[in-house]
Amino acid sequence: MPTDTTTQIVLAGEIAVMAAGLLALWRCHLRKSARTPAALARWQVELADFAMLLALAFGGAVVAAITCSMVLKTLSLSEASQQVLAGAFFQLGMLGGCLGFALFHPAGRSYGRARWGFIGAGFAAFLISVPLLSLTGVVWLALLDWLHVPYERQSLVDLFANAESRWQLGALLALATVVAPITEELVFRAGIFGFLHKRVPRWLALLVPALLFGASHTNLASFPQLVLLGVIFSIAYERTGNIAVPMLAHALFNLHSVAIVLSGVDL
Repeated sequence: MPTDTTTQIVLAGEIAVMAAGLLALWRCHLRKSARTPAALARWQVELADFAMLLALAFGGAVVAAITCSMVLKTLSLSEASQQVLAGAFFQLGMLGGCLGFALFHPAGRSYGRARWGFIGAGFAAFLISVPLLSLTGVVWLALLDWLHVPYERQSLVDLFANAESRWQLGALLALATVVAPITEELVFRAGIFGFLHKRVPRWLALLVPALLFGASHTNLASFPQLVLLGVIFSIAYERTGNIAVPMLAHALFNLHSVAIVLSGVDL
């Protein structure tokens, strides 16, 4: 149980992060002087190549999931440990497919380019996401309560809150802050948004991968927040042309969420 002091520290920290996020939103996006042309160029790739990327990514995830189920049959693990292992196999399988496309497919040379100089923009994107998602979450959950729609927290939140051992907590932390941000940004931002960018109206290019990103987490309570997060990450990628920017922002956002969960304070 968190103490009053812990609660006060967490609340003060959260207020500070939200204030910094609103300031970053003003400085980076709302001021006229901050409105700069997008740095992300049109991805010169054919539809067949894009389909190959998706096939490799999701095919890798399916193969990894099947492999994991076979491995789990030979092991005696708790349900929580099985969930951690299954998540690791799924994410790593998808990541393997993306890296295979980047390394061995001719179109992969222009896919998901990362370069240095991403820390400031990535940190700003993370800060901007916190107050916007917090407000969205409050409104959405209030609406669900008003409509008497049942909902549950994401299963990953419960896994962190009830981690059985240090290795399990460490594995979850690595998945949430390293593997998932890299994998999901390569699929949803570098892949889907990158292909739609400058091929369809901008609003549609932003919305489609964000909706898929939100739906992939299969959680009603966090769906609109994740959709908004996907839009924020796509804008960060569009503006900088550097996939490392949303990757860092994604990692920081997940780390922030994990820290709140582990603090035991219910925000």
